[in-house]
Amino acid sequence: MDSARRMMDADTASAALGIELVVLGEGRAVCRMAVTAAMINGHGLCHGGYVFLLADTAFACACNTYGPVTVAAGAEITFVAPAHEGDVLVAEAAERVRYGRSGLYDITVRKSDGQVVAEFRGRGRELR
Repeated sequence: MDSARRMMDADTASAALGIELVVLGEGRAVCRMAVTAAMINGHGLCHGGYVFLLADTAFACACNTYGPVTVAAGAEITFVAPAHEGDVLVAEAAERVRYGRSGLYDITVRKSDGQVVAEFRGRGRELR
């Protein structure tokens, strides 16, 4: 798990957005981010790219808990409900399966009241 913590310590993109790693365990992670005015799109909602980035950060933390550097081989997201300025979003990543150098992870992004904002599925691949 030290590798995931080192990765987050060096992640200036996530740090600049205020993303915090709040839980880390083997194959799992929870990250949190407050939606700021700078994250609002032309419809007055949190831009989906920020929701994706939060989910992707939790995914990266979860799949890097084993030591080898692991990167995204692909990911997809389904937006379920909007987020607004002032909302605190929590992304919970859970490993579904690891096979060879690959893994599959599901990440749920929720508001602090538990309402689901998005479902993300990431495919990780260990580098050699």
